[in-house]
Amino acid sequence: MQFKGFKSKKRKTELGPVLTIIMLTMFIIVLSFVCSVFGLGSKTTSINSGELQNTLITVKNMFSADGVRFFFGNILSSFTVLEPLLMSIIALIGIGIAEKSGLFKAIFINIKKLRPSTITFFTLFLSIVFSFFGDYSYAFLLPLSAIVYKYAGRNSRLGILTSFIGVSIGLGAGLLFNNVDLVLGTMTQASAALAVDKNYVYNLVSNLYIMIASTLVLSILGTIVIDNMLAPKFTKKTPLEDEDLNMSRKGLRVTGLFAIVMFALVLYMIVPNLPGSGILLNQTGTTYMEKLMADTAPFHESAGYIFTLILMVCSFVYGKISGNIKNSNEYSIKVSDAFDGIGYLFVLLFFSSQMIAILNWTNLSTVIVCNLIEFLGSSEMSGILLVVTFFVLTIVMGIFIPDTVTKWTLLSPVIIPLFMKANITPDFTQFIFRAADGCARMLTPFFPYFIVMLAFLQRYNYDEENKITVFGTIKKLLPVTLTFIVIWLLILVAWYIIGLPLGPNTFTNL
Repeated sequence: MQFKGFKSKKRKTELGPVLTIIMLTMFIIVLSFVCSVFGLGSKTTSINSGELQNTLITVKNMFSADGVRFFFGNILSSFTVLEPLLMSIIALIGIGIAEKSGLFKAIFINIKKLRPSTITFFTLFLSIVFSFFGDYSYAFLLPLSAIVYKYAGRNSRLGILTSFIGVSIGLGAGLLFNNVDLVLGTMTQASAALAVDKNYVYNLVSNLYIMIASTLVLSILGTIVIDNMLAPKFTKKTPLEDEDLNMSRKGLRVTGLFAIVMFALVLYMIVPNLPGSGILLNQTGTTYMEKLMADTAPFHESAGYIFTLILMVCSFVYGKISGNIKNSNEYSIKVSDAFDGIGYLFVLLFFSSQMIAILNWTNLSTVIVCNLIEFLGSSEMSGILLVVTFFVLTIVMGIFIPDTVTKWTLLSPVIIPLFMKANITPDFTQFIFRAADGCARMLTPFFPYFIVMLAFLQRYNYDEENKITVFGTIKKLLPVTLTFIVIWLLILVAWYIIGLPLGPNTFTNL
């Protein structure tokens, strides 16, 4: 019953990210107990000493003695070994001082003359291309895109989301190959050679043509999608807060020379077979990509740090010439200014690290994924139906296990032989997996860089009525993600039907 003169009012309660993460963690703990009581488990297939090995894995109970010991014994280690935390700190040092010194203002001040669609296209395109650096790309491109959009007279949060989308979908595309492609290719080759064709050899450039084509298609169609589906939700401009920073053409020219010299020096250190060159290469690798991007390669390990060092030097040079930096003490203070308003990032990552560590320890995600793999492996699908089903199931798997290598370790021994028996090449199978894997990252709070993105969205949230939440952000991204999923499926199905070469001497069918 409603009395006259009174209106019923529903209050919309939105849980903040911290409480959401805590509640998800509690749900995982309770679910681990329920699943362990019922003995929920699955069979995993792995390659061990050149042979396929089946292992039964079950859900572990967090309420057990071992679970309690794990929870209290790994709180600090789970946080300190979180790679996004370290990479975000390194990235913020370089990007922060470049902004505070006025260097970014001098570089990007005229970008507002470009059309909004042009800015969207280049942000998306460059994010896809720079996915070459793997997950490190998120740490650098998210805060950098926020700054670019600020100077473009647009909303920084739109720039953050656009870059996040670009890096995610770019994991299956791009113009270059990275360390992950190298690792996945090794597992692909082992699975194919062991189960079906012992003479099969994976080639890094096997998917080159479809990668280049996908990059262009995703950039062009993605610009239309983002400008029509996402941009209207972020119409307010991000205010500029650097009116007191001086501009200096001389400073920009001199800084440019310093940048050229430093990039040339880095280039020399990754070029082999020259006098004193190749210092940053792993000399034990057999191919150049192994020397450059293997886990033990100095360049792969230090790429983010090198970029930050270049930014720090260039920022100091520009700051001194322009007068924005008076002395070394002021420079040191401005380096730390980059972390103003970003403490929220460390809070979110702390609670997120505990949630992810608990999820991994309980085996919940592994059991879910392995049951999906078993379902797909026992199916009798082939052709387009198999391609589409595998793509969709990989996205579902990616929600629970965002890490690419971990998923492929579980998938490749089963999926590669399955697709080869369906007359589909391992190269195309791996490409399908990579494309789907990137889409999944836009929909899961278990991906650490999704949490990093939330922190940057909050950093540039100037509207008190707007609440940055976990599921609210997923809701905003969902229509865009679904559209990109459709675009990816159209690319994959069209390539399969037409039978175009994936790369040099490589096709979709055996």
